Amino acid sequence: MTQDTGGISGERLRTIIQRIEKLEEDKAGITDDIKEVYAEAKGVGFDVKIIRQIVRLRKIELEKRREADELLELYKAAIGMEA
Repeated sequence: MTQDTGGISGERLRTIIQRIEKLEEDKAGITDDIKEVYAEAKGVGFDVKIIRQIVRLRKIELEKRREADELLELYKAAIGMEA
């Protein structure tokens, strides 16, 4: 049972909370699915750490990625690391 209190619609709030809870459940399921795909990749011999890096890099715009790569190379050179 819901009620309106202090200008807040109890029914609307309950509906929003239920939607969030459903999305959290969906997210947990998707997280499990992603873990399974990574496990599959590992099972066939792929390096999961490298796959995760590629997935992360693909989310970054090309120009931003190039800038980050250039800055990384500059920093590595500054401390004497080979490229």
